[in-house]
Amino acid sequence: MIKGLYEIHVQVSDLMRSMQFYQKLGLQLASQEENTAFMWIVPRQSWIGLWQAEIPHIASKHLAFQIDYADMQRAFAWLMQLGITPVRHKEFEPIEPVVRPRQANCSVYFNDPDNNLLELICNLPAAPRDLPMMYLSEWEKLAATRA
Repeated sequence: MIKGLYEIHVQVSDLMRSMQFYQKLGLQLASQEENTAFMWIVPRQSWIGLWQAEIPHIASKHLAFQIDYADMQRAFAWLMQLGITPVRHKEFEPIEPVVRPRQANCSVYFNDPDNNLLELICNLPAAPRDLPMMYLSEWEKLAATRA
């Protein structure tokens, strides 16, 4: 199921300075919010998340594994077969994958034995981007009506 490393998060003290640094290295800005930015290492394949915080942040203990969109449907069942329980993401209970339309991706979150936050993530095909976060089943229904 796992195809490679999709993302890693690092804590930074100055978001703009860090963005400029990674842009100098050739990374491209994928998205930015108030205290976070995601920089493509390889567009739509891997990125680094920059999290501005003064105190240690959970994001600095996070990594994501890339999977195929087709595998996302069975990601919950696969984790449960391995004895791994998915965890909630923001306000979303761990009942199915969560879609971030603005980033055109979908995820399932879980913890390792040391409570590091791990993620299975896939890119979405032809994602409608003008939508809030939602469950994968909701996104698929909306995507079908827009096709």
